[in-house]
Amino acid sequence: MAACSFRRSIASQLSKVLDLPPENLIKSISAVPVSKKRHVADFQLSIASLTEDSSSNCLAQDLQLRAQKLAERLKCDAVVSEISAGPGTVNFTINRELLAKTVLQQVLKDGSEYGVKSELFSTVPREKALIEFGSPNIAKKFHVGHLRSTIVGNFIANLKVALGHEVTRINYLGDWGMQFGLLGVGFQRFGNKEKLKSSPLQHLFEVYVQINKAAEDENTKKLAKDFFKKMEEHDEQTLSLWKQFRDFSIEEYIRIYKRLGVHFDEYSGESFYQEKSQEVLKMLEDKGLLQKTIKGTGIVDLSEKKDLSSFSTVMRSDGTSLYITRQVNLSVDLAAAIDRMNKHSWDTMIYVTDKSQSNHFQHLFQILKLMGYDWAERCQHVSFGLVQGMKTRRGEVIFLEDVLNEVRSRMLQNMASAKTTKEIEDPVETAEKVGLAALIIQDFRGLLSSDYQFSWDRALQSRGDTGVFLQYTHARLHSLEQMHRNEQLTDVNVACLQEPDAISVLQHLLRYDEVLYRSSQDLQPKHIVSYLLTLSHLAAVAHKTLPVKGSAPELAQARLCLFQAARSVLANGMKLLGITPVTQM
Repeated sequence: MAACSFRRSIASQLSKVLDLPPENLIKSISAVPVSKKRHVADFQLSIASLTEDSSSNCLAQDLQLRAQKLAERLKCDAVVSEISAGPGTVNFTINRELLAKTVLQQVLKDGSEYGVKSELFSTVPREKALIEFGSPNIAKKFHVGHLRSTIVGNFIANLKVALGHEVTRINYLGDWGMQFGLLGVGFQRFGNKEKLKSSPLQHLFEVYVQINKAAEDENTKKLAKDFFKKMEEHDEQTLSLWKQFRDFSIEEYIRIYKRLGVHFDEYSGESFYQEKSQEVLKMLEDKGLLQKTIKGTGIVDLSEKKDLSSFSTVMRSDGTSLYITRQVNLSVDLAAAIDRMNKHSWDTMIYVTDKSQSNHFQHLFQILKLMGYDWAERCQHVSFGLVQGMKTRRGEVIFLEDVLNEVRSRMLQNMASAKTTKEIEDPVETAEKVGLAALIIQDFRGLLSSDYQFSWDRALQSRGDTGVFLQYTHARLHSLEQMHRNEQLTDVNVACLQEPDAISVLQHLLRYDEVLYRSSQDLQPKHIVSYLLTLSHLAAVAHKTLPVKGSAPELAQARLCLFQAARSVLANGMKLLGITPVTQM
């Protein structure tokens, strides 16, 4: 990684002056974000990060003085052409010719591995990670939270895979419970085998709505209860109908997820763990952790002082783990976690759901610890906020497919009315990819935990910080490459890239590994999003001021190299976020 060799070079000089091992200094040296006000150094050393002892609360002027003193003791060399002191920092400017040469060589050589090969990740152990995300409920509405869970989980999985971890993607379906008794009876009454095959999600939802209207009637309630009881007793006929519901739904999910660019390694579900959840209840009882309330509900005391000031419900009073929401269904989640550990022996397990379930997962991890499973500490809940106001033209969102169709049709319309749109080979496919980029960028711009107001108009703007703008930039850079594709890019002398706009792009490319590192630490996509938006803005400016066409051959080739590197990093970052870059628009 280009940045690594520069950091190492700066660290080795510092280590001699400060008498500290260079590896202790590398994390304190970071690439400087590009500034609109132009000239900035390439790297800075934070003085405060060197003093992690008791004096870390030293005053600003003291830090300033120490920075000045240190800067005076350092010398420029073949790598560093300028050293200056800033507010509590020492700033290093890299030799300009070396900067261009090293960065561009590295980007074009590493290709899709640029940034992930950085030594910043050298201390991060390669792990086996299980990520549970998506997780819709069969026959129920697909709410926007499921979309968020899907794209966030996919991002985390992509990032981990890129960093060399082994990842298993699990979709944990709501595929069991009393509602299937109701659905079974509903299907016997209103169902249609053909419709179940051709559009299972929609048909099951319609049946469920119809039978729910009839469910006020005592007789229907009793039939539903009996149907579900038969399922629990492994009655072949009811189970075979339930299995059709599940199998056809999964086939449809796979097709729709494919449109999103998402795949799962495993479709699991609550149905897998019904028996195992009974074993878990028995284990809790044997360990003396299960208590019964007067009403007969099974609870686990989670309080420090064992005074029930905090407890969790794991069993309903009728002795089943029947449940209304995932919240009450802890015993099934306990069984699933234990089973996954036995099956996959993972190093880390991540659940991606909305923040209303934070309590549930806190309880889940606490109970696992009480049961003696130390690996509970390696479980993590990545939670996200709520999306308000996502509606399609036909009204409320009921199916994921509605969202995908809506974003595609709106994007097609925008493309048709835009003056710049050329004739492109597959407008529908392009509209879908650009529209998805728009959804993902709007979703990933802020902290995952914050709620946001969804807006089609804002998401689909072609200017400003949107997914459409990223796609547009990528397509433009790609067509620039295509125009000059017959020109050999070997032995290019990139030392002539000295213009401020070229330097800004190079400096920004230098920071990519640090941005990936930040996202890998807190699993927030926003660092990568803002990096790519800045990259696109810088590339757009450079595209205007640094023409390839009509420039002297040597300069033209150097600039082409610069734009190729920018496009390569832009494409890598977009793919991590779950976006397929388009080549024409």
